[in-house]
Amino acid sequence: MNRSLRNIVIAVLTFGGGAALLCILTLIHINQGSVSLSAGTVMDAIFAPENNLEHHTVRTLRLPRAVMGIIAGGALAVSGVVLQTVTRNPLSSASTLGIHSGTYFAVVFSTVFFPAALIGNGIMAAFAGGVVTFFIVFILSGGNKASPVRMVLAGMIVTFLFSSLTSVLQIFYENETAGLFLWGSGTLVQNDWSGVQFSLPIVAAGLLVILFVTFKMDTLKLGDDVATALGQNVQTVKFIAVGSAVLLTSVTVSVVGPIGFVGLVAPHIIKLIGYRKHLPLVIASFVWGANVLLFADVLARVIDPSFSELPVGAITALIGAPWLVYLVMQMKGSKYGDENTSIIAGKAIGKLSLKVMIPILTAIIITAVFISLASGNYGFEPVLLWNTLFGESDDFMLGLVMDLRLPRALVALISGMILAVSGLLFQGVLRNPLADPSVIGITSGAGVGALLTMYVFSLSAAWVPVGAMVGSFVFFLFVMLMAIRAQFQPTILALLGIGVSAFGSAIIQILVVQADMGVASALTWLSGTTYARGWSELVNLLIWPMLILMPLLFMRIRILDTLSLGDDTAKGLGVNVMRTRFQLALIATVLAAFSVAAVGSIGFIGLIAPHLSRLLVGSSNQRLLPVTMLVGGALLVVADALSRTLLAPNEIPSGILVAIIGAPYFLWLMRKRA
Repeated sequence: MNRSLRNIVIAVLTFGGGAALLCILTLIHINQGSVSLSAGTVMDAIFAPENNLEHHTVRTLRLPRAVMGIIAGGALAVSGVVLQTVTRNPLSSASTLGIHSGTYFAVVFSTVFFPAALIGNGIMAAFAGGVVTFFIVFILSGGNKASPVRMVLAGMIVTFLFSSLTSVLQIFYENETAGLFLWGSGTLVQNDWSGVQFSLPIVAAGLLVILFVTFKMDTLKLGDDVATALGQNVQTVKFIAVGSAVLLTSVTVSVVGPIGFVGLVAPHIIKLIGYRKHLPLVIASFVWGANVLLFADVLARVIDPSFSELPVGAITALIGAPWLVYLVMQMKGSKYGDENTSIIAGKAIGKLSLKVMIPILTAIIITAVFISLASGNYGFEPVLLWNTLFGESDDFMLGLVMDLRLPRALVALISGMILAVSGLLFQGVLRNPLADPSVIGITSGAGVGALLTMYVFSLSAAWVPVGAMVGSFVFFLFVMLMAIRAQFQPTILALLGIGVSAFGSAIIQILVVQADMGVASALTWLSGTTYARGWSELVNLLIWPMLILMPLLFMRIRILDTLSLGDDTAKGLGVNVMRTRFQLALIATVLAAFSVAAVGSIGFIGLIAPHLSRLLVGSSNQRLLPVTMLVGGALLVVADALSRTLLAPNEIPSGILVAIIGAPYFLWLMRKRA
């Protein structure tokens, strides 16, 4: 087959085949519902409508939903094409750069505080949030000099931050944000044509602008200097392109919510076919983006035939997360895969003595626990606490302190210690300063296992820790297999973790919707909380890893220093590298699983505590272990105390508070090391 004939065949399959598949998926999509309709009835309803229930169902419910899926999927795919070109990052999309989380937060924030700003489905709020988020990620990751890895990592941290802020608003303003949980997970549900009528002209305008600058975008791929030499105003082209991409994302979010990964999957399908010029790339991506989203919505209703509405955003994540893992593995051995992330690991500002640091940290913990015990709905009451413990005994206050506040503070302390040590182990084993149980997917695996135990297998609460450990172990095995294939390249593992976490989060979203959990309780559990935790969690879940695993680690921790010298050196010193990595990573996984079973998915402790400890005492793991343990415990105890007192009598989940504190710290660290 000669080259020109081959190109014609590819074009026919790409555009003609894509359009044919879109028609087939649209018909399948329209025919799905609680009442099955024949293909003839569907065609009659579209082309020869009559005044009967079947035709009204097709024209006012099912057809608008299918058309909205085509518009939204196409818009998100084109947005992904533009973002990948402008950032010169093959992993860019509205979801990986955090734009979805920014638009979602802006809409929720406006819903609560400025409902007047929600003119036109809230598109102005969504657009403003998307633009601000893009520039935050772009600037903090290094601007035009940002590598794909650094940009996606910045997008991940910004997503954590905005997701935490959004969860706070949804928990405290549950009535005002009622109905936004399903929308926030992405849903194509339409009750009439208003969503289509609103979004179609805006999407069409954005597409026309992008089509107008497609030739200019072709020159951007040659590099800014070459594009400038060819007469392009690079900054103007980027500004127009990014503005249009964010507009396409914002209009879809304002109607159907944040639906991730479509902008990553569809453009890469077209690029794999062989298209590089932006005109055919944009058009084909629109068609195949629509196919991806309609297929995901069809699949959602196949998975749940009861039609209780699984969020389509979770299904696209189930499809897109493995795709992200595939793309990341393709980067193995590239200049991105070899990038040295240790530059943001944190350098010691001075090797302080353990004899100084341990008493200081212990004093901080004791102070934080005392403040926690003395704090309640009426503020900070140290005199009352002192009198309760050492003066005249008030049975009610004594019971409040000993049965509620003290065990909760101890649960926070030991959970923080466990998470911090788990993060330290993962960072050493994977040679990755960004490793953490939440970042590499272990925490989401434990969450999946716990929810499956509770709501699918309907086992008692006593089995939840077992489910959490099984789930985390399955995810751990997958991460380790990928780590071996990637030769433990730090940046590759950080990106793999994003994909694995997204996959686990998608399953969790589906389980939450299926289990019909209350929005506030679901968000609280998913965010991680020490609320209502007591002696049972302490005795049944947290004491055992402290008594059994921690002493073992103190005896074995020196081997992490040996691993940091490199595999060849470690082998020369008699270390079985693969077995040692596996053993230590397994211990870290078990620690994380116990913590998730006790307090839910609390992230960032395993990232922040080892970094702060390195700043204080240097990089020797023998010195780091006790300091990291105390720092992690102190962080979560302080977060727990603040969670109860900042907005008393309301309570912020501790995991959200840690993320709100930890995300800006990491963004600052990334910017400082850029």
